[in-house]
Amino acid sequence: MPPPLYAWTTRVTNAFPVLSVCQARVLALYSFGLVLAQTCGLSTVAAILAELLAHTTNAVRQRLREWYQDAATKAGTFRTELDPTICFGPLLTWVLRDWTTRHLALALDPTYLGERFIVLTVAVLYRGCGVPVAWQVIPADQQGSWTPHWEALLTTLAARVGADWTVTVLSDRGLESQALFQAIVALGWHPLMRIKQAAYFQPDGWHRPYRATALVPHVGSRWRGRGHAYKGQPLACTLLAYWGPDYDEPWLILTDVAPDQADAVWYGWRCWIEQTFKLIKRGGWQWQKTRMTDATRVARLWVVVAVATLWLLEVGGVAETQIPLATVVVDVLPRPGRRVRGIFRRGRTLLLSQWLSPRRAERPARFVPEAWPAVPEWHNELLEQELEDST
Repeated sequence: MPPPLYAWTTRVTNAFPVLSVCQARVLALYSFGLVLAQTCGLSTVAAILAELLAHTTNAVRQRLREWYQDAATKAGTFRTELDPTICFGPLLTWVLRDWTTRHLALALDPTYLGERFIVLTVAVLYRGCGVPVAWQVIPADQQGSWTPHWEALLTTLAARVGADWTVTVLSDRGLESQALFQAIVALGWHPLMRIKQAAYFQPDGWHRPYRATALVPHVGSRWRGRGHAYKGQPLACTLLAYWGPDYDEPWLILTDVAPDQADAVWYGWRCWIEQTFKLIKRGGWQWQKTRMTDATRVARLWVVVAVATLWLLEVGGVAETQIPLATVVVDVLPRPGRRVRGIFRRGRTLLLSQWLSPRRAERPARFVPEAWPAVPEWHNELLEQELEDST
């Protein structure tokens, strides 16, 4: 076994004690193959690993296939099948092992594969990307609420996060739900939930609800305060409203955090999970080419995808922290919040250069989170009387 693969297998085996030794080794081999092939396509990964290990392609291919196959389709008497949910906790523990703060941002978002699947994904937001740590794969035509799925995923992860952590859960307006908001709060976490433009909000002390968009009537305006959202079943919460430049409409965010301790611009981090979906598909692992039709098999394959993604992000993230400050403006952040070169591609480049140059030291791999943004000081200028006059 080549030294890089041996070292990676050791790391994966230690990180996933819930797996059998055989399962952990296949997970390490499969994820290593993804990094080499830059695709999760079985045939391509098997071919490149077969050359590396001097095995037949068919033998490697069958070994990898058994990762996601059902027990009934495997040869042998004592075959088992993987429950992907047992990997969610270890994935999050891996990310948080060297985390230097006690503040964690999670994003919830679905990604679609045509008319076949919807993958409800929970990701740790990290340096412009997201690390998938829990997911539920459902058929694209399945009816019913997604809220029970989100609650189950978050509850599984909550067992791995200490009570002294501050966890912020970001979601787009397509997931707006009072039940989901309350479920997040029940875990001791803090929702940052975007709501629709037609929503109403009644600030505390005001005599009636108003369209939330009326609180931020023009570009550059912002408002925050406690009150009640929704007319029929009022929800006590904080509204964070902000209409930033270059946006067609304002952000309307609900949270349970006190108004002076939160800011609507934090919601901008949510788009990092969309970058992750791009990497899983055309920008990285080419998952959109899969011919799988079974949701359970997809969920098992996503364990491999998540581990490979985690690896590149931790290597690329450490490298980003080592860039001299004098070059940051040119190389990484030409303007606030934008990276010219993502840590996913940076991580893969560094790993490949290390493997091609054995004398190079092993690349450090750990997660180094960015500082949580501060809350700017400002005061609401729009008063209730102004709204009355405008209506």
